[in-house]
Amino acid sequence: MQAEPNKSQAEKRAVSEAVSLVGEEYEVEVGPVAHGGHCIARTSEGQVLFVRHTLPGERVVARVTEGEEGARFLRADAVEILDPSKDRIEAPCPFSGPGRCGGCDWQHAKPGAQRRLKGEVVAEQLQRLAGLTPEEAGWDGTVMPAEGDKVPAGQVPSWRTRVQYAVDADGRAGLRKHRSHEVEPIDHCMIAAEGVSELGIEGRDWPGMASVEAIAATGSQDRQVILTPRPGARLPLVELDRPVSVMRVGEKDGGVHRVHGRPFVRERADGRTYRVGSGGFWQVHPKAADTLVTAVMQGLLPRKGDMALDLYCGVGLFAGALADRVGDQGAVLGIESGKRAVEDARHNLAAFDRVRIEQGKVESVLPRTGIDEVDLIVLDPPRAGAGRKTVQHLSSLGARRIAYVACDPAALARDLGYFRDGGYRVRTLRVFDLFPMTSHVECVAILEPAAKRL
Repeated sequence: MQAEPNKSQAEKRAVSEAVSLVGEEYEVEVGPVAHGGHCIARTSEGQVLFVRHTLPGERVVARVTEGEEGARFLRADAVEILDPSKDRIEAPCPFSGPGRCGGCDWQHAKPGAQRRLKGEVVAEQLQRLAGLTPEEAGWDGTVMPAEGDKVPAGQVPSWRTRVQYAVDADGRAGLRKHRSHEVEPIDHCMIAAEGVSELGIEGRDWPGMASVEAIAATGSQDRQVILTPRPGARLPLVELDRPVSVMRVGEKDGGVHRVHGRPFVRERADGRTYRVGSGGFWQVHPKAADTLVTAVMQGLLPRKGDMALDLYCGVGLFAGALADRVGDQGAVLGIESGKRAVEDARHNLAAFDRVRIEQGKVESVLPRTGIDEVDLIVLDPPRAGAGRKTVQHLSSLGARRIAYVACDPAALARDLGYFRDGGYRVRTLRVFDLFPMTSHVECVAILEPAAKRL
């Protein structure tokens, strides 16, 4: 009896024998938008194409950028627009387009159309992964722009307060091409905030560097650059157009270390100043922190004396807002895995005697606290979401309301399904366009028990 070939070997051989379709062109009718900044089309043979640089309803020539015969789907760019959508405009950015900078997804769409497309993506993810219609989620379908971002077609809001520039082999700063390590050198990023642009990162050479991250704090004049050297390279002398503090990423430990200046920037939100060190997480849009705090607090309606959890709490943004509102008789527990973020959160919230910040993963730390009942929960997990196990635990704590802040509608929808299984329903959902020109959105879902507990 002849043994069957090893499956992994057979799969490897099939892949090596597959015929690449990269460079092939197809004339297609473009269908609906999909999660990820592209639209769906099909070849005449029925193979699915994920097409960038197009809009629903257009007829385009799509050139394959990834995939082979028999693949589940192909990735492609629209390289010729045969029948344009009424929502199409000339991309304002000279570095946007097929094979160019991958930082933006919708430069070619009118601002209002961008928000409609994002709303369609959120609605599709809710339906497919949670079985929820917008009405059942308490959402009117609107994607709200941040204050000051409602601009005419052809204009671009300058919102990105943190930009990580890649550096090519010649030391030129730029941004990476879509799904590529290749660098597109640029002389100006249109979505970069004024505080980033004024540093002049793109106007000088960065020999030996792999990347340069620029940070322009909101609510202070703090500016910071974080340098990541290539192996064995020495740091250049940093002389920029504005005063900055300088950090570097260690080659051996991957940590962020001070070179000169403050090792943190001061951010401002909800009437409070927050220290954010070592390039730690803070919302990128200058209006995002205040926008999200307002949405979360309006949804939770904290009361004096409440016991609240702030999970994945970062430097303490929501914990601080909760502490202000639950008062001296209330209490807030924050949980965060990042060591430096925990140090910053404890510093930022030192004035509150009834706030405690614990370090570790939520799924490990929360069960060890012994907490079996809370009034309010805020969770702002990473892009992957909270997951079934954590949601099950949270559903058992009897919270009056839960605020789920999410940057990925797919992860949010999946977790909302888990909350439904745990006895919670979505009371309201709000969606904010805090990443103009890209495919990303920020969502705030407010949940409550599906049935009042006796």
